Amino acid sequence: MELLQLQYFLAVARLEHVTEAARSLHVTQSSLSKTIGRLEEDLGVPLFDRTGRKLRLNEFGNRFLRRAERALFELDQGKQELSDLSNPEHGTLELAVTTASTLPNILREFRKKRPHIQFHVQMLTTQEMVTLLHRGEVDFCLSSPPIQGDDIECQIVFIDPILVAVPKGHRLADRSSVSLSELRDECFVGVKRGYGTRDLVDSICKSAGFEPKYVYEGDEPARLSTLVEAEIGIAFIPSTARLSREELKYLQVEDHGLVREIALLWHRSRYFSQAALEFREVVVEYFEALSQYEFLSNPELSKRV
Repeated sequence: MELLQLQYFLAVARLEHVTEAARSLHVTQSSLSKTIGRLEEDLGVPLFDRTGRKLRLNEFGNRFLRRAERALFELDQGKQELSDLSNPEHGTLELAVTTASTLPNILREFRKKRPHIQFHVQMLTTQEMVTLLHRGEVDFCLSSPPIQGDDIECQIVFIDPILVAVPKGHRLADRSSVSLSELRDECFVGVKRGYGTRDLVDSICKSAGFEPKYVYEGDEPARLSTLVEAEIGIAFIPSTARLSREELKYLQVEDHGLVREIALLWHRSRYFSQAALEFREVVVEYFEALSQYEFLSNPELSKRV
C-alpha cells in the first residue's frame, strides 16, 4: 500500500466523483482510477459502488476511510512537528471560527508575542467546523455553540449575552430592555441557518411562541449592524459584536436567558507547537479580561448571565 493511494482515496471518498477528485488533485482521471483500482486490489475488496463516474463509499470504504484519515493525520502531525523544531519562530496557525467579532483583538495580542507567526482563518458553519476538526485540518476553533465529540477538546471561554439591535428611530429605541414577546411582529436581519447564534436565537424565540421573520439572511455577521442602521430590520447581536454608534441602540432581553457560550476547540490528538500553546493562553487570558470588564461595567447583566 502506497501513501499516494491513500491520498487519492481520501480525495475520491470526500467528493464521490472521479472527475472532480482528479481536478482537485491535478491528475488525469485515468491515473486516478488506476491508482484507486490498485488500492482495492491490495485490500482485496471494493471500496466504492460505481455509477458511471460518480462513486459512493460502500461499507468497506466507510470503514477504511476512518483508518486512512487517521493515518494521514498522524503523518501530517509528524511533518508539522519537524517543521516547528527546525524553525520555531515561523509557521502558520490554522484557525476556524463561527464567531469572528473577538478575533482581531485576540490576533493583535498574540502578534505582540509572536510577530512572525502567520494565520489562516476560515469563517465556517458549525458542521463545516466539525468536519475540519475531525480531519485535523485546523489548530483551533472559536465556536458558538460549543461542540462535543470523542476527538474534540472543548473549553468554554466566555458567556456572551445576546442583545437586540434597533435603529435610532425605532419604536423601542428609548428602551433599555425588551421582552421577546414584544418582538414577534418585527422584521429581522440575520445570518443563515447553520450558524450557531442564529440557530440558538431561533430555538429560544420558538420557545417564546414565535418564529422570527427574516427579511435578510447572509453569511457576514458584521454586515448586520449596517442593515439595522438602514432600517431594513432589527437584529440579535452578541454583546462582543456590538458597535458604538449613535444610529444604533442595543436592548437587553428581559425574560429569557438569551446568551451564547463561546468555546475554544481543538483535536485531542493534534500536535501543538509552542506558538500554538501560547495562542491558546492568549485566548483564555483575553476572555478572562473581557469577563471582568463586563462585570465591572454592567454587574446586573453579569448576575443574569
